[in-house]
Amino acid sequence: MVGLLLILTLVFSPLIILFSPLIITLILTVIKSRRRRKHAVGFFHPYTNDGGGGERVLWCAVKGIQELSPDLDCVVYTGDHDASPESLKARAIDRFGVELRKWIEDTTYPRFTMIGQSLGSIYLSWEALCKLVPVYYFDTSGYAFTYPVARVFGCKVICYTHYPTISLDMLSRVNARTSMYNNDQLVAKSVLLSHVKVIYYTIFSWLYGIVGSFAHLVMVNSSWTRAHIVKLWGNPDRIYRVYPPCDTSGLQVLPLKRPATPPIFISVSQFRPEKAHSLQLEAFALVIMNLDSALPTPKLQFVGSCRNEADEMRLHKLKDQAIELKVDGHVEFHKNVTYRNLVELLGAATAGLHAMTDEHFGISVVEYMAAGAIPIAHNSAGPKMDIVLTEDGKKVGFLAQDVEEYKDAMLQVIMMSESERLEMAEAARLRASNFSEQRFYQDYKAVVQQILCHSKKE
Repeated sequence: MVGLLLILTLVFSPLIILFSPLIITLILTVIKSRRRRKHAVGFFHPYTNDGGGGERVLWCAVKGIQELSPDLDCVVYTGDHDASPESLKARAIDRFGVELRKWIEDTTYPRFTMIGQSLGSIYLSWEALCKLVPVYYFDTSGYAFTYPVARVFGCKVICYTHYPTISLDMLSRVNARTSMYNNDQLVAKSVLLSHVKVIYYTIFSWLYGIVGSFAHLVMVNSSWTRAHIVKLWGNPDRIYRVYPPCDTSGLQVLPLKRPATPPIFISVSQFRPEKAHSLQLEAFALVIMNLDSALPTPKLQFVGSCRNEADEMRLHKLKDQAIELKVDGHVEFHKNVTYRNLVELLGAATAGLHAMTDEHFGISVVEYMAAGAIPIAHNSAGPKMDIVLTEDGKKVGFLAQDVEEYKDAMLQVIMMSESERLEMAEAARLRASNFSEQRFYQDYKAVVQQILCHSKKE
């Protein structure tokens, strides 16, 4: 035993000597930064221009803090180099209708790629916190591996988790060798690669559970997300379901009565692979093929934002697919529209399409319902468990899982009488009121107040 300790000492002593200056530097950096801690909330949100539901949560979370504790400054750690306090405020009101009542600081750091995001986020959070250390570190993008870093800097860690980075569903799909956007076809076809990926996922889920335990307060956006986070992170008493803010107030004033010809199907989402735009397009093409000649020809509108070149390429391929399916004359594409234009499009829509498997929540589905558009959503996760449920015993929309089911649901909408459509649209709008911004602020403030009051007592 003594001999083994001697060997280990001889082996690792050079490494300890080699890395001692680095370790000392890191420790001194943390001590120096903690002494300069600012009375602020630091929001870690790399993509402040993604245009999705996550960005709305960011700005509503900022506004909620400003209303709850006006003495706290709000700092946004962003990877957008052209971001400024003025541009961020303008974007919040223009794209989401959220008016921020005081100034926002922005701390910019380099953007990182999707490869190694979890590990890359550790370095980036370190870099961000070296520039400015807030009292509260608030992650609104799901980078759980940054929580231990924030704790080292002495921050109280709060997070709003839209979905777990890894879930038991992902593990089961790899085990079943099911090909999806997050399980490459090459891996799905290979027994060996599938086993390797299962091992990788198992190790990652264990690490994810450890870093998640560093959060003082956790908010999640749906019943599905909470169930998975509780299994992975444990300690359910600190995990609260707070439905995300959906702009139902501005949409619920739209008239339910609208022109029935042509029937308009709208699909609102970022142009990402998991949103399954191609499936929607295929289903729409089948609708055109199976449509009775006496019925009006519908129109399909894709509305969304592109985060990067990959999204742009995906949008281009979608346009090519519309041409191949010979429905391009009935399909429109609206990219990076303003909030005002989005409201106009929703106000004219007959129904709204959603096709993402295991969508953690599904803000677009709620927006359809609030606007008076009948939802046709994927039969899983958020839409299935929280949103497309009955309201006062009345049906509020449709759930579908494959091309045929989407086609059938769309044909049912087209064949509805005006009175049937209005009855379902009214029930859907009533259901949507459960997910309003007002409800978000009410639940969000009640949860966040706990940690703010606790910190003041300390």
